[in-house]
Amino acid sequence: MTSASEIERQLPQPLAERTRSVRFVDGVATLVVDAAGLSRADAAGLQDEVQRIVGGIAGVSEVRVAVMADRVARRIVAIGSGKGGVGKSTLTANLAVALARMGRKVGVVDADIYGPSQPMLLDASNQKVRAEGEKLIPVESEFGVRLLSMGQLVAPGKAIAWRGPMTGNALGQLMDAHWGDAELLLVDLPPGTGDVQLTMLQKFKPAGAVVVSTPQDLALIDATRAIDLFRQAHVPVIGLVENMAGYACPHCGEISDPFGQGGAEAAARALGEAFLGRVPLAMEIRIASDTGQPPAAGDGPQAQAFAAIAAGLAAWLDANER
Repeated sequence: MTSASEIERQLPQPLAERTRSVRFVDGVATLVVDAAGLSRADAAGLQDEVQRIVGGIAGVSEVRVAVMADRVARRIVAIGSGKGGVGKSTLTANLAVALARMGRKVGVVDADIYGPSQPMLLDASNQKVRAEGEKLIPVESEFGVRLLSMGQLVAPGKAIAWRGPMTGNALGQLMDAHWGDAELLLVDLPPGTGDVQLTMLQKFKPAGAVVVSTPQDLALIDATRAIDLFRQAHVPVIGLVENMAGYACPHCGEISDPFGQGGAEAAARALGEAFLGRVPLAMEIRIASDTGQPPAAGDGPQAQAFAAIAAGLAAWLDANER
């Protein structure tokens, strides 16, 4: 006569070692199996194998399998700016790629609901997002970075005209997706200090924030507002990044500073915040970004600039482990 103990005896040794409990009532076998350390695909394979083997045992009419998986200690870093056009999204994509090259398991959430650009920056515009149950599955970029963006969920060029509650719900779906073993999510926030930022800070509580600015005074005024928002929400500011800092003439090599020089570093010092580094104003970054090939994936001087900032971010995370 079939019983829970009989089902356990018929399980192959590898499955038996992962089985935590077996119940058998009225022809229904319910098993809890431990998939710790397995990928999502291997965990699904484990579940299918248990259902196949147990379903073939005489007297079993239905098999229910509950899969236990590792709970990833995932941290969130918000990448923000007080205004648009300072290169925040480009920095986010390249930081993610640089961190992935360092061995970190990274995902990018494109929370810039109204102007999503991460699919282009990470060459994922043609990859379709799918769902399992009620959760979205991030796409895998060729750079070892997972990605979810509203740009993958709406038709290209279509405007998103949503009010605050709708943007909050959309952000929740992106954040609560199946991120697998990603240990770090970089969130590309929209510019400013509006609904999406407040939802992110209040509901998802980032471990820290990076603020991006160009060197000129106008951008720094807005960056200061972004820093104040993070402080009010008790989110530590990891540091400031100065983007578009210095332009090297391709003909003579002379360095000029169309947006000024050192403004973000001086602001960081005045505000008592860390300065993570600067990224030059370079044609190579613009071309690479337009073609979905982040400079951080290469080995040129632009890659080194992003790698240095990523190293500073990684050091902060390691020094502030929960």
